[in-house]
Amino acid sequence: MYTLFYYPRNASLAPHFVLEALDVPYQLELVDRKKHAHKSAQYLRLNPTGRIPTLVDDDFVLFESGAICLYLAEKHPESRLIPSEPKTKGEFYQWLMYFTTTVQAELMIYFYPERHTQSALMYDDIIKTQQSRLGSMFEIINRHLAGKSYVVNDKFTICDCYLFMLCIWADELNKPPLQFEHLASYLKSMAKHPVIKKVCETEFTDLSSYK
Repeated sequence: MYTLFYYPRNASLAPHFVLEALDVPYQLELVDRKKHAHKSAQYLRLNPTGRIPTLVDDDFVLFESGAICLYLAEKHPESRLIPSEPKTKGEFYQWLMYFTTTVQAELMIYFYPERHTQSALMYDDIIKTQQSRLGSMFEIINRHLAGKSYVVNDKFTICDCYLFMLCIWADELNKPPLQFEHLASYLKSMAKHPVIKKVCETEFTDLSSYK
């Protein structure tokens, strides 16, 4: 049985979606950020980065949300959470890398400006800059989703798990994802997906704004 060390609305959300989509046995282990459990000696022995999530598969331990998602999907190819046709697979990796290495990274700067300057006077400027940068990124995603139900090949994949997680995080931006026409339609449709509904219910994540 897989064990996912998680905290609600954290980067564990995408792997949680994937585990639910695979319909395999798994259990959740809460890492209480409020009590700094992710920095405890016990957790650091599993994940030396002190970040969430971590996946345990028997004696194999893996961290980094994107890596966990890919590992799970590749272990269960019957799930088809990764496309098999070469060009479609290439497009899948393109969007997944954009979500993980670009959008997620820029969101982290927005959420934690203090990690990117030694001057508290710069916090507001960093936040304002990130609002603009992220708005441009979500516009790119918005244009891509025009007339689409899913990110890639009209089928639910890891990309949808990841994008929905990022959009939940971004709901406090001055222009949140729900204010982009095509992205909003996509998110409202995705919020009805049984995997998304089940996981968000488990993590007590409110989806009422997506109705």
